[in-house]
Amino acid sequence: MHRFAPQVLFLATTWRDLAHHPDYASDAADVSKVVEAEYREWAALWQKAHENLGCQIIQNNFTLPPWRSFANHETRQAGSPARFIALVNQTIASAAPPHVTIHDVDYLASLAGRWRWDDPRFYHNAKLPCDPECLVDYAHSVASIIAAQLGLAKKCLVLDLDNTLWGGVLGDDGLGGIRLGQGDPVGESFLDFQKYAQSLRRRGVLLAVCSKNQHETAWDAFSKHPEMALRQGDFSSFMANWNDKATNLRAIAQQLNIGVDSLVFIDDNPAERAIIRQLVPEVAVPEMPDDVTGYVRIIEQHRYFQVLNVGAEDFQRTAFYQADRERRQVQSTAADIETFLRSLEMKATIGPINPTTLERSVQLIHRSNQFNLTTRRRTVAEVTRLLEDPSWISRTVSLSDRFGDNGLISVVLARIGDEALEIDTWLMSCRVLQRGVEQLLLNHLAFLARERGRNMIRGQYIPTPKNALVRGHYEGLGFSKTGEGDDGTTNWELCLTPEWKPITTFIQEDANYANA
Repeated sequence: MHRFAPQVLFLATTWRDLAHHPDYASDAADVSKVVEAEYREWAALWQKAHENLGCQIIQNNFTLPPWRSFANHETRQAGSPARFIALVNQTIASAAPPHVTIHDVDYLASLAGRWRWDDPRFYHNAKLPCDPECLVDYAHSVASIIAAQLGLAKKCLVLDLDNTLWGGVLGDDGLGGIRLGQGDPVGESFLDFQKYAQSLRRRGVLLAVCSKNQHETAWDAFSKHPEMALRQGDFSSFMANWNDKATNLRAIAQQLNIGVDSLVFIDDNPAERAIIRQLVPEVAVPEMPDDVTGYVRIIEQHRYFQVLNVGAEDFQRTAFYQADRERRQVQSTAADIETFLRSLEMKATIGPINPTTLERSVQLIHRSNQFNLTTRRRTVAEVTRLLEDPSWISRTVSLSDRFGDNGLISVVLARIGDEALEIDTWLMSCRVLQRGVEQLLLNHLAFLARERGRNMIRGQYIPTPKNALVRGHYEGLGFSKTGEGDDGTTNWELCLTPEWKPITTFIQEDANYANA
């Protein structure tokens, strides 16, 4: 395994792998000591794996056995197996370091049914972790976590309106005639689906509308219908018109500065779903049931929006995009770009990746596709190893302006080479394009290079289907091309001669160079 040097180490544990067990008569204090002893052994294993392999670790939590020693009193008895395992699961979930991802296999067991999941025939005869019929869902769950680490999780849930968010056709039935809300089983089911979509929005998934409808009528429905759970402020993009939905989906992706393949489209109409699959195959279009009560289950089973960590910026994502709309409105009326940039009153904070910004930085590394010079995906464990190496430097940029806080929007990883500062990773959120952040970062990198006795910065552009946006990035910053490969990869240099001067920007920088 050490020779193989894995990127991911998967520990497929079950409750049978627990080494410590409290006495049934133990009180809560004694059980806590046993839980701590159990956690310390797993933590020691994680640390050893991190030291030797430097990879991301995925470990199952522990399923509760289907049997209960204390029957209905199981959850109240301090020393019962179920209560002990639940405490172990809570401890590893809250205390695991960033380079360890806990896979909630106990949730899968509860979905399948504990007796079915933990059928002893399959364990004793073949040491299978679960019923063979559960293996597909088990594997898909693990694969979705790995896919999220590779930046393949979806970012935006796009919703049709009529017979998707409410029953009936708004244009025909009127606001009072659609089925939505309490007192009607169908209306309550649509309300539940709206609340589910809103729960995704609250934790960072973008919501958008793509519907053939009169825009004003559809928009007003979210403010005027008394039972509507979703409101206008929940949507980052709203396309209700008579254009074809394929065109609208592309427009939504462009408006949000995300890839079309980051969209999941929900529509009750099978003909519309088939058209989108044909015309915009990059969009995920699940087959929806006729009954709205099955909508949530379908989306959940696909695990489109798998998440590895959640930070404060995830809860503000919709607000970020709403503020962007205000900026675009101001830009459209500004006399020129310089006037617009001055009017934003931008402030940037630049500093190294630290424990507070580590997970958000890795999230950006996974999710950024368009403004990403090399698209090298790195796990928390890999970034942590780089931060421990004195020959590597890291930088993040957080940006705010008079419209609000954009959060952490850019990450750079670079190595101090023998002759030059060599940029390994340079990425940025597309929400802040053409604001001067890249020029500000170059000025900062030039300072770091000179401070370390290097008079050159080298960078590389590795083309992907999504990052053509930054093909001319280095050239635009004054770099010279030094080579080009058959695959389109280009190498660049910037000589920091005494005549080289920092590029002017309209961003006020807050950076402590001495301690960075």
